[in-house]
Amino acid sequence: MIAEEAFPGTLSGIAALCIECKALTRAPIPVRWIESTSGPGTTLYACPDHAVKLGAGPTPDDVIRTR
Repeated sequence: MIAEEAFPGTLSGIAALCIECKALTRAPIPVRWIESTSGPGTTLYACPDHAVKLGAGPTPDDVIRTR
């Protein structure tokens, strides 16, 4: 038995669900980052079609200055 037979739905590389259409995309674009009070934050992704509509939200690299 080869790996393709044992795991037919396995994709190699990066894949994520689009937060807008809920479809699996092989070209995920980070559009939101949700900070967590305990543990690491969560990055939400969109497919290329919906990333333009959603726009870029805050990411861990963004600096929010209060002064």
